[in-house]
Formats: sequence, structure tokens, C-alpha cells
Amino acid sequence: MTPYAAPVRDFRFVLEELLEHGSLALPGFEEASPELVEAVLEEAAKLAGDVWAPLNASGDRQGCTRGQDGSVSVPDGFIEAYRAYAEGGWNGIGVSEALGGQGLPEVVASAVQEMLHGANMALGLCPMLTAGAIEALAHHGSDEQKATYLPKLVEGTWTGTMNLTEPQAGSDLSKVRTRAVPQEDGSYRLFGQKIYITWGEHEAAENILHLVLARKPGAPEGNKGISLFLVPKYLVIDADGSLGERNYVTCASIEHKLGIHGSPTCTLSFGENEGAIGYLVGEEGRGLNHMFTMMNEARHKVGVQGIGVAERACQQAFAYALDRVQGRRGGSECTISDHLDVRRMLLSMRARTDALRALALYCAAQLDVARHAEDEGDRRAAQAKVDVLIPVVKAFSTDQAVEIASLGVQVHGGMGFIEETGAAQLLRDARIAPIYEGTNGIQALDLAGRKLQRDGGAALAGLIDEVESTARALRATPELAALGEGLAAGAADLTAALASVLEQGSDPERGADAVQAYATPFLTLAGHVLCAWQMGRAALAATAARQAGSGDPFYAAKVQSADFAIRQWLPVGRAQRAVIEAGMASLAGFEPRSS
Repeated sequence: MTPYAAPVRDFRFVLEELLEHGSLALPGFEEASPELVEAVLEEAAKLAGDVWAPLNASGDRQGCTRGQDGSVSVPDGFIEAYRAYAEGGWNGIGVSEALGGQGLPEVVASAVQEMLHGANMALGLCPMLTAGAIEALAHHGSDEQKATYLPKLVEGTWTGTMNLTEPQAGSDLSKVRTRAVPQEDGSYRLFGQKIYITWGEHEAAENILHLVLARKPGAPEGNKGISLFLVPKYLVIDADGSLGERNYVTCASIEHKLGIHGSPTCTLSFGENEGAIGYLVGEEGRGLNHMFTMMNEARHKVGVQGIGVAERACQQAFAYALDRVQGRRGGSECTISDHLDVRRMLLSMRARTDALRALALYCAAQLDVARHAEDEGDRRAAQAKVDVLIPVVKAFSTDQAVEIASLGVQVHGGMGFIEETGAAQLLRDARIAPIYEGTNGIQALDLAGRKLQRDGGAALAGLIDEVESTARALRATPELAALGEGLAAGAADLTAALASVLEQGSDPERGADAVQAYATPFLTLAGHVLCAWQMGRAALAATAARQAGSGDPFYAAKVQSADFAIRQWLPVGRAQRAVIEAGMASLAGFEPRSS
């Protein structure tokens, strides 16, 4: 398996030359500097490459095991690797200093997250869920809960989980049945079962805090009856974090999965004996609302996770193609990297990964503005962009990551189908990302339904204006004019599709069906156009650097990637406009039972 090397130069290009370190100019980041960010990236790259990445293949082979007592063992080396991460202060990199974190921008934290997931996706899931728990408690926890639980979560000595799904509920959380019975002391006793709980049981941390959706007795049916509860693995007996007895939450089983074998995915049982002790978080009956704070954090990071796996697939495919001698070109034996069809696959992998990374980091930078800008109008405008971008980053990035990892297998040929090369593991690991934290179909419905209908498409239209501005700048640069034409055509397609989805989605009789029918092709079109936009910006920045005298081949490669992304990849996405305009008659008339 090819060693993983974090793409620090690519991160610096996006942060410095595309985003121009805009987050560092926001209030709260006065102590941060470009030099500090560069040092953080370099140190994170060492942790990812030297400590986490070597455990990726062995963790996949060994997997996790459950003992008779419900304890769970993770692969050899995982506990030490996680603790190296926590002891290095990485768990609090994007957490405010007021909560004990490093106080760095979200865009920097996202770059570090990509490195960790590229190095070892299964291990990276543990701190990813903890970050979501920190976000949920910081927004919705009581002052006492924040004081008691956040310091340990931020430093990483405790980890967090998200407990939503139940066997009968799936993605329909309105059917949650876990019960929370009030106690005289203000606590609750929880009874029920949750499935697919990532890192739900392990020994890497001293304690695990489960954030659990449940209903009080007599609560109304549906979403309004659901509240959010904090259920610790070990009860906390003092505000300083001292631990008491084991709570009644146990791992009933662990899942045997297609991929991410090193991540313990648990079925958790709450309430054996007298019930699991839990504490209400936030307002009663607003559990789903509060949990979405955690889920939005996780959805963005799942997109980043997919990009990390895609980057590793790129590195592995390039290394193999440059080494594998097969066939002839120009009368001489050559490596497969000399064959244009293999080059097509390699350039497709690289261009798409670069584009996805730029879009995810742009979204993270908008999160920084939404949280820290002085002007309230700027914060609202940035949050509106984030609301539109997160479903795209989550769904489009993870769909593309599966395709990129699959291409990586193809580049290896028959060896890609052999586990020892590592290419197959990346494909298996990537395949879960379009499913969890809300399937990609749900992300598409969120975009085409709730997000667009809420503001009449205004936030997305604003992004399209920026796409068109980049297209004009490309057309004004002679050597990039063809890219400008292609990007402008993509923007026109997205504008037309937006108008169509808004019009048909507002139909009082068939609007819901229209959103269902067009959501996925619409998100796919939006993903292609927004990623092509980022590559157009990359082409402008790289061309400016070359015109200023830089002979760094990095910039020439960026222009090549941009050319491929806009002129050969974007047209695939633009075809989704035709899919939408074809109508939904075939879907509406399809009867699965008779097929």
C-alpha cells in the first residue's frame, strides 16, 4: 500500500490564494497568522502520515471485537493513535478558547480533518462525532452541563456519540420509541435501543457521552414529541469530571460491515435493570432541532471525509500507474501512466478531488464568517450560503469519492481487486459516506425542498452570481477564455434548473412529487457547477502566479486540472438539466410491484 502524504501544498493554495486567509481577518482570530496556520498544517500532516496512516490497512484486517461483557476492542494501535491525537491538542483545534480549545478557524480545522480521514477514515470517525457533540452542547446545554462535560470533550479524554436511529425508525426519526422517564431529582431513566452508533463503545477514552433522542411519557407522536438527552457511559459525580459507577448503557452487538472495519459500529441498549440515567439537553420537545446542530457539523465533515479518502485513492493510483510497466508507446515499453486512457482516469481523479476540496473549504470559510463576522448582515448572508452548501458538500463529495475510489481500483487493473494493494479498502470505506448522516437522497431533498423553497432560491442565486463573475474573469483572460465559456454555460443550466424546480415545487398538487423527482439531479448539477466554479478560480490564481514569474510546476498542474474539470467533467453534470426538463412521468408511472 502506498504511504499517505497529506497534501499540504494543496491546502495552502486554497487557504492562501483562493480564500486569501479571509478567516484570519475575522474577530476572535487576532492571534492566528498565516505562519501559524502553515505550522499547524505541517504538524497535522506528520500525525496523519506517521501515526494514523500506517494503521489503516491493519485496522481494516483486524477489525473490532465484542467481549461477552459488552466491552469492545478496537484494532491494535488505534488507542495509542487516538491518544496521541488528543494529547497533541488536536481535538480542540476549531473550538473557541473560551471553551478550552485552540480557537483556530473552522476552515483550518476542516483541512486537518481531511488529513486525518485520508490517513485513517475508521479512526477519524471517533473525533468527528465528538466535534458534533461539542457543538450541540455548546449551543443547547445548560451552564452546568457545559461546565461539567465540555472541558473533557474538548481535550479529548471523553468522546461523544450521536444516537438517532432505531430498528423500526431508519431515517424517519418521528418513529423513535426510546423512552425517557422523569425522576424526582431532575434526571431521567432511558429505556430503548439505538443502532448504527459509531464508536458507541470502546476503551480509547475515559468516558463516552451519548446524545440520545427519546420521548417522555405522554409526549405527542411525531417530531414534536422528541427530546435530546445526555447519557454518559460512566456517571459524572463531580463538576471536575470525577467518574462514578457505570451507567446502564451497554453494547448489545457490533455491526459486521462492508468497510470501516476499524470503527466500532454498535447497537446500544439503554435501560437494563433500572434504566440508563440521562439528562435533558435544551428544551423539551425540541430534540430534533438541537440534534441538527450536531448533524450539520457532521454532514460537512462527512463530505470532508469523502475528500480525504478520494485524495488517498489519487495518491495510490498515481504511484501504481507510474510504477507499473505494461504496453508500449513510441516503440518502447512504458508505464501505464503513458497511456492516454489511464491519464484520463488519473486526471479525472485529481481534478475532481481538487475541486471538491476547494468547495468544502469555501463552505468552512463561510461558516467562520457566519459565526464571527461583526456585521449581522454578513453573518446572515454567510449562513444562508452555508445552509445551501452543506447538503452539496456532503452528498456530492461523497458520491464523487466513491467514483474516484472506484477509478482507483480500475487504474490498478486486476491488482485493484486484490485486497493487498489497498485500493479495494478505500472503495469499501468510501461507500458508507453517501449513506450515513442522512442519505444523499435526503441531502438532495433538503436542498431542493426545504432550502430552496424557504428563500425562493435567493442564496443559491447569489452563489450563481459569483460563478458568473468568475466566468467573466476567465473570458477576459485570453488563455482561459474557453474555460469561461464552459463555466458560463454551466451557470446558465443551473439557473434554468433552479427556476424549474422552484416553479414545479410550489405547485399545490404535485409540488412534493416534483421535489422528490428532481432533487438528486438538481443537487448533482449544482455540485458540478459549484466545483467547476472553484476550479475556475484556481485557474485564475495559478495563471496569475505564472504570469508573475513563478516556474513552480504546481501551478501548471492546477491549470490542467481546471481545464479538465470545466471542459470535460462539467458537461457530465450539465446533462442533469435535460434530466429535469424530461419531466417525471416515467417515475410517477413506474410501479415496482409489477416490474
